[in-house]
Amino acid sequence: MGRPKRNVQLAAEETSTPPSALTNTQSIARVIKAEGNNLYSCSLPNKITVLVELSSRFRNTIWIKRGGYVVIDTKDADVRENKISGDIINVVRDEHKWRKEPYWPEEFPKASTYPEDSDDDESTVGKMPPSDSENE
Repeated sequence: MGRPKRNVQLAAEETSTPPSALTNTQSIARVIKAEGNNLYSCSLPNKITVLVELSSRFRNTIWIKRGGYVVIDTKDADVRENKISGDIINVVRDEHKWRKEPYWPEEFPKASTYPEDSDDDESTVGKMPPSDSENE
């Protein structure tokens, strides 16, 4: 049986608004890869890759896509005796609101939707293919 609708809506509400501040053990990370069993590889702003676990309140409720951002908490990392470095405590859904916060890391710049095409001279878009008569 699925989760009650109120739990899904509550989890969605929690992730839509960013917190006012992050603690010393919390940081924003970019999701690199889903490892399975609610484990994700994430990249911290200082380019360190960590393995984190999705909090139980978000399991089967909020889906995390590769390249998305999450808030991780590493306060219990030294207590654990496994490879998991922390927990995902929040998922960044409305990235526009989150980027306005003072704690958003500068190491995660806003990526352009369209890659810049610097090879304008070599572009063949809208041009006719070369003909054989030009060589004569």
